[in-house]
Amino acid sequence: MKFQRITISPDQMGGAPCIRGLRIPVATVVGMVAEGMAQQEILRAFPDLQAEDIREALQYAAEAVRERELPLVKAS
Repeated sequence: MKFQRITISPDQMGGAPCIRGLRIPVATVVGMVAEGMAQQEILRAFPDLQAEDIREALQYAAEAVRERELPLVKAS
């Protein structure tokens, strides 16, 4: 999958994936969604964001998880 709204630059935010070259890391947006914030709340908190940015940030995070194994506790 090719991401149009996710950028990575070693000179910005320590090379963390960000939204459209803005200083808004993907992890921040995904974390806000995980905390239960509604899309409109996120857009109010970051007026430079667009709804499509949030959707693509979630897609990017899902793809990143698919690409590697994460340490999980086995269910008993």
